[in-house]
Formats: sequence, structure tokens, C-alpha cells
Amino acid sequence: MSKAPPRWRTDVALALVCLAWGATFIIVKQALADVSTLLFLALRFSIAAAVLAIIFRPRLNAKSALRGGVTAGVFLFAGYVLQTLGLNFTSASKAAFITGLYIPLVPLTGALLYRRQPDRFEILGVIAAAIGMALMTVKPGVLHVNTGDLLVAGCAVAFAVHIVVLGHFAKQAETGALAVIQIATCAVAALLSFSWAEPVRIVWSSRVVVALAVTSLLATAFAFAVQTWAQKYSSPTRTAIIFSLEPVFAWGTSWLVAGEVLTPRALAGAVLILAGVLTVEVKPFRSIAPSPSPDPADR
Repeated sequence: MSKAPPRWRTDVALALVCLAWGATFIIVKQALADVSTLLFLALRFSIAAAVLAIIFRPRLNAKSALRGGVTAGVFLFAGYVLQTLGLNFTSASKAAFITGLYIPLVPLTGALLYRRQPDRFEILGVIAAAIGMALMTVKPGVLHVNTGDLLVAGCAVAFAVHIVVLGHFAKQAETGALAVIQIATCAVAALLSFSWAEPVRIVWSSRVVVALAVTSLLATAFAFAVQTWAQKYSSPTRTAIIFSLEPVFAWGTSWLVAGEVLTPRALAGAVLILAGVLTVEVKPFRSIAPSPSPDPADR
């Protein structure tokens, strides 16, 4: 394996991925008025796969990435299908929160699949980030559950498995090939299903074109290539905690574009999310602190 980069570099890379995703909920929700769900996903992943294949063409013969890429791609596609379908029946803010449930699910999934136990700092970070996500995205008194909410809950499970599986294979396989294969798997699955799984419709409106450009190039090709590279050096739980910044970035985008102001409740949620991220960020400094010299009598 190549020499690991400084930890701050992988964390910043994951934060940039999160920033790329932060504004996509509302963009996708608006675009779905003009295009069917699976057709949108087929176009999105096909464009992204083509771009990644061109960028990483010299590395596509890495056979070690095939199993991991297909496995990660299946769960990634399942997550996006469930999330995008759910957005048809629930609000963008509620979908953002329910999707965020993958944060506490990641350490549980890692323990079940690979017996990887998170340490106490990661557990504290997960708890703080999950509570902060709830405060930022769920309106007081809105506790009813509808079909869209259940679909998005399934998406949270799929995304949790995707992060854990990707983290496992990223440490073994070639990064570029793994990124291409997982996105190509999503594209193939969508192309095989969009024509019969639901009525096909598309109106080439400006919001569909913008949504495809943003989601395929920025939120898919760029984001998943960077995530695949970063997870080679970062644990799945740490990745999930950093991804909890997504609603914070989403609010920042809304503030810049529409002047949206955070309520005190949402502000408290943002602070808790940042506290969760900082909890895992200060861990390395504690872990590298010099240990006391052993007492000769203990030898």
C-alpha cells in the first residue's frame, strides 16, 4: 500500500465530498417533477461512469477491484433508488435526516460484517452527530411516518453497508478501478431497470439538465472517486461522522442562495455535529501522546 497521507488531508477530502452532496437534495427533488426516478439515475450514473472510465482508463485492468466494486455498487444503487423514490413522498429536510441515520448504523454494520469495533471517541462522535442531525433536520412535532420515510430509511441501511464495504475493499484494491466499477455497476443496474420498473418520462427542462450536470459530475464522479481514495486511509465510522456535516453544508448553501437563517434548535444541532467531528479529530493527538516510561519493577 502507498504511504498514508496526513490524516487531515483525508478528512478534508471527505468534507469536500460532503460539501458536494450538501445541495443535491433540493436539486434532485425539483428535477423529479420532469423525469422518472430510474431514468434520472441511469443518466446520472452513466455520465459519471464514462467520465471516471476516461480518467482512470490505465488502471481498469485491476482485477482486485472487481468484487469490491460490484458489491459496493449494488448497495450504492439500492441506496440511491430508495432515497430518490422516497423524495417523491416526503420532504427534502426529512429525507436528509432519515438518510443521516446511516451514521449510527455504520459502526453497527462494521461490527456485524467485519467485527470491527469502533473506539470510544468514535462512539461519542456518532452519538453527538446523530443527535445534531435530528435537531437540524426534523421539525418539532413531526413524528408521523409515511411511505417515503420508510423508503429513505431503507436507503440509510444501504448507504451504511456501502460505506463499510467500500472501506474494507479500498484498503486492498486499486482506487481508480474500484471507483469506476462501483459507479458502472450502478449505471448498469439503472439501465436494466428504468424501462420496465416504472413509467418512463422526461421533459428536458433546465432543472433536469442542471441536476444531471451537478449530480453526475460533482456529486458522483468527483465525490465517489475522492471517497474511495480517502476510505483507503480512514475508518468507516470516522467517514460517517465527517459525512454528518452534510446538513451543515446544505444549510450554508441555503443561507448563501436564499438567505435562510438557522433556528436556535438547528443551530444547536449544527454545534453538536461539529462537536462530533471534533471528537474524532482530537483522538489522534491523544493517541500519539507519549506514554509514561514503564516502571522497572513491572518488567
